[in-house]
Amino acid sequence: MLNFIWSLIVVSSIICAVFLGKTQNLSNAFIDSTADAVQLLLTLAGVICLWSGLMKIAERSGLTSAAAKLFGVPLRKLFPRLERNSAAFEAISMNISANLLGLGSTATPFGLKAMKELNKLNGGRDTASDEMVIFVVMNTASLQLFPTMLGSLRGTYGSAAPFEILVPVWISSSAALTIALIIACTGNKRRI
Repeated sequence: MLNFIWSLIVVSSIICAVFLGKTQNLSNAFIDSTADAVQLLLTLAGVICLWSGLMKIAERSGLTSAAAKLFGVPLRKLFPRLERNSAAFEAISMNISANLLGLGSTATPFGLKAMKELNKLNGGRDTASDEMVIFVVMNTASLQLFPTMLGSLRGTYGSAAPFEILVPVWISSSAALTIALIIACTGNKRRI
């Protein structure tokens, strides 16, 4: 659906530019936006590569086990059926660690690994388990203590203080996560 809406916006912009005689402006916008997109891609690629590499080192060095122990108590309440030393629990812990640092793109591989492990525990069924639902909710409304990617974007676009948004990010992400978890846990208890 989003692809349809996006395509409709692009096509209507082209039609309006042709009828209004603004094709030169449209051509300039295409060229400028392409250059901006490539520059942004290269900037973010560096940040993503750095943090992905550090997370891979953390995984290989056993830091995932330490993160699983650190997050053990709160995650144990949300995922009571998961074993603390399971691959799913470790992947969930690393995903949450990456999300706390505001590294959404770096958190994705851990999120995919966690869902794969949770699906194995679910017996490969087509219906999501309670743990899968709660994990998706946590991942979507993630708490960010240090929004690294957002700060990088703000710095790229000339912000003098790219991390001055910390307090609003903390308030909004904690509120979103709290409300989402309350709704998800309430829904899960009704299904049980």
